[in-house]
Amino acid sequence: MSENSTLMAQQETGHLKKSLGRFDIIFLVMSAVLSIEVIAETAGYGGETFTWTLILSVFFLVPYALIFAETGSTFIGEGGAYLWVRRAFGRPAGALASILSWFTQPVWVGGSMAFLAAETVNAFLFPLPHGSVGDWVFKIIFIWITVLAAILSLAKAKWLPTMGGVLKVIFLGFFILTTVIYAVKNGVQPLTGSDFAPTWGGLFGLAPLLLFSYLGFEASNSASGEMKNPKKDIPASIARSGLVSALCYLLPILAMLLVLPASTINGVAGLMDAIQSVFSVYGAAAEPMTWLAALMFVVILASQGASWMIMSDRMQALAAADGAFFGGFFGKFQKGLGTPVNLNLLSGTVSTAFLIAAMIFTGGSESAFGVVLNISISTFLLSYLLIIPAAVKLRYKHPDVERPFKVPGSNGFFAFLGVLCFLWILLGSWVAVFPGTLEPLFGLEYDFGDVSQLATQGLTLGTLAVLVVLALVGYWRGKRVRAVSVAPDTAAMTSIPEDLPPVNH
Repeated sequence: MSENSTLMAQQETGHLKKSLGRFDIIFLVMSAVLSIEVIAETAGYGGETFTWTLILSVFFLVPYALIFAETGSTFIGEGGAYLWVRRAFGRPAGALASILSWFTQPVWVGGSMAFLAAETVNAFLFPLPHGSVGDWVFKIIFIWITVLAAILSLAKAKWLPTMGGVLKVIFLGFFILTTVIYAVKNGVQPLTGSDFAPTWGGLFGLAPLLLFSYLGFEASNSASGEMKNPKKDIPASIARSGLVSALCYLLPILAMLLVLPASTINGVAGLMDAIQSVFSVYGAAAEPMTWLAALMFVVILASQGASWMIMSDRMQALAAADGAFFGGFFGKFQKGLGTPVNLNLLSGTVSTAFLIAAMIFTGGSESAFGVVLNISISTFLLSYLLIIPAAVKLRYKHPDVERPFKVPGSNGFFAFLGVLCFLWILLGSWVAVFPGTLEPLFGLEYDFGDVSQLATQGLTLGTLAVLVVLALVGYWRGKRVRAVSVAPDTAAMTSIPEDLPPVNH
């Protein structure tokens, strides 16, 4: 299996500028991965949400973080997961994993996050009726702010995800503190031990949502060519951001359950509804504080979208420069900025297209949020059915490579962790792609809500089919770039020396 990098990939990564320190990496990851917009969607399942979140924290997040703390600090290089899958299973597999992961982000930004931001503005800041001219303008501006942040040089643009990560911690911390004050003053929802009992229905409903929320801590590797000390900073950033993120899911979910009946919590306005409820303890100051919280929430959503655009666009651009996605055009990194401007613009276009489709076909912000969330979950989770096995194979395939961080134990134990994570992802992927198929086996019913099963599954499968075709066509169109390659990557996937001559194949 050839592991040769293309000459174009070598030349384009030469434009990168090392500007990310440990602090930047931690908050870049937290800004992207800590999905506070999904908290309300999960809390709608009631007390067992807390139980399943805790279970997945121990039996998925911990092994997953260990796997990628080792893999991410050992096999560094701009492109991250694309390079791992390519090295483990070949360039076509890398191309498929990359496009599944990348496509999730513009779809999520345009089809869900823009809707959630607009709904927050309409409910708490100023009138912005769904479908109005102002609503369209706001959502389009929201999308292109995230794109602009990805286009700017990372040295200048990193302030937005950093600010978003800090604001998330402040936002959730103040909400939790206020909930405690509210509980002391007004009491809480009556919850018993049986409310926290896990059920099969809860597992099938929550697994995709929670996995979607926990995944992505290794995404910072997509920009590892721009890190000052990736071998040391990546394991530390994964450990710290993973711990903080787990707490930032568990505690707000519990707080929401204590304040609001589960039946009233939804993914569009649930978290802000809970904040509005508990802020009543501040009396006359409650309204301006709620307004400020809503403004923070919108900024957080924009920073999260920007963080994902920054990381996922770099991975896909590297795939293009490596001849795995339509060749040269999308693989170019602008010399002065060190960013993949053409790919950034493609992401903005895809995001805007999904915004238009969601506005036309769903009929409402809540429906759009649910439908696009399901599409985003399915594409993102499916990419890990390749990424996780690639990490395990690299442990076996390159046993002698120096590992700045190594998971304690044998290769067999490392493989066990990989299998455990893979099975969780397999469950979540199946439920996301084929909703309502497992429940009947356990005598359960599945509620498709306002959108029919045919529409939900048709949109998901249709999107996946388009992506597979796009991956195949993109790979075929990249053959000219692949024809000019250089010597195989070094063991750690670091930059290839400039003086290596191209080798024609």
